[in-house]
Amino acid sequence: MIEMKDVWKTYNNGIKAINGIDIKIGKSEFVYIVGPSGAGKSTFMRMMYREEVPTSGTIIINGKDVGKMKNKHVPKLRREIGVVFQDFKLLPKLTVYENVAFALEVIEESKASTRKRVMEVLSLVNLKNKARFLPDELSGGEQQRVSIARAIVNNPSILLTDEPTGNLDPETAWGIMDLLDQINNRGTTVIMATHNKDIVNTFRKRVIAIDGGLVTRDEARGEYGYEN
Repeated sequence: MIEMKDVWKTYNNGIKAINGIDIKIGKSEFVYIVGPSGAGKSTFMRMMYREEVPTSGTIIINGKDVGKMKNKHVPKLRREIGVVFQDFKLLPKLTVYENVAFALEVIEESKASTRKRVMEVLSLVNLKNKARFLPDELSGGEQQRVSIARAIVNNPSILLTDEPTGNLDPETAWGIMDLLDQINNRGTTVIMATHNKDIVNTFRKRVIAIDGGLVTRDEARGEYGYEN
């Protein structure tokens, strides 16, 4: 499903963020991306949904060469990849329903189909009763659940989550992990960049450690392995 072959990324200022990564991630895997700040984790994630393009090497997502992809095909790629950010990135003047529906309206889904799908995902994230709320009327955990609902409303095969529990209290963070586990159990490949040592060591999944732009560790049921 995801393959990187000898991938390098050097920014215009000369900073080398990724230094020759080779990895494969299969269908329905749950993978933690760990490592110290500045190690290259965010660049690694952004290259998968083509926010960044590798300087050299090959990135294959669902059989498509992302680096060689024409710009006009990028929106279609991104419909196959849901992305969840640490700071939610919700549209403040839209309701919960409207924030989630927006992803379907962009691809001109019918109103009936949109309503059905949006209510399905809001039910999954336990926010069906808050469909008419605005983001600032929600707790941080609820806002993150809206962000996750929006990311999966297109039924993506891959869900990328960059520090999804970073701004949340511990109890809320565990709830978000339970939700991500449910999504993964439905067949979605979940890739999660995180600094949360407790979560990684409790929800034991595959761990890919990135340090200095290199994969330094790849373990089937790994531990966090760094001091916070």
